[in-house]
Amino acid sequence: MLLIWNRPGFTEELTEQDRTALFGEVDEIMKELTETGELVDGQALANPAQTLTVRLVGGSTEVVDGPFMESKEQFAGYLTVDCDSPQRAAEIAALWPDVRFGGAMEVRPIMEQAGTEM
Repeated sequence: MLLIWNRPGFTEELTEQDRTALFGEVDEIMKELTETGELVDGQALANPAQTLTVRLVGGSTEVVDGPFMESKEQFAGYLTVDCDSPQRAAEIAALWPDVRFGGAMEVRPIMEQAGTEM
């Protein structure tokens, strides 16, 4: 799984031309991954302001608004890819344009049902 992390609101800082180019790059990557059969799934996530966080506090479950993490980056979405190697997944992640704008891509294997990867 490729976890997409980026700076909140960074696309609003771009010119319309740069924003269009960025989304065009994403479209090209998605098209290539579809054509090679490597794309399994992927979604962008809504603004963190729409987030609910559930925690156990003092023995009780608490539901609060927002992701209470001090971070310069937010979890913005994911891609699930079926690749021959972790190196190939990292190659795909390196192409993702958010990385150039201060974001990051986390490449993490998905556990099999047996959970032996733990």
